[in-house]
Amino acid sequence: MATTQNVSEVLTQSKLTVVSFPAPQTVTQLELSMLLSLRGRLHQLETQVAAAEQSIKDRLEKGCSVEEGDHVATLKENLRRNVSWRDIATRLGDRLFGNGKGERYCEKVLASTKPTRTVSLKVE
Repeated sequence: MATTQNVSEVLTQSKLTVVSFPAPQTVTQLELSMLLSLRGRLHQLETQVAAAEQSIKDRLEKGCSVEEGDHVATLKENLRRNVSWRDIATRLGDRLFGNGKGERYCEKVLASTKPTRTVSLKVE
């Protein structure tokens, strides 16, 4: 009986507080237009940067010198080997599991690999 009284006292004494959240603002057409305009300008700038970089790279590859000053331009060469993992896994699968089973092993590896989820905004 004492337990019932304690619980009812706690329930009557507790007060629920309601937290109000601000209403979400709508995305305006002006914002969407501005985004598309900025994307267009970004594309133009990226194209100009790529052209400028290619021009400088071509001249440096031909042996042209760089004018003295604060900035330096050099070419850095990196060599990288890309191994075709599927071909190697197929051969190893054939070797481990018998001829013709390597391809099924690769399919199993792909099927058990969880994809990474990405979310991007598309505005047209």
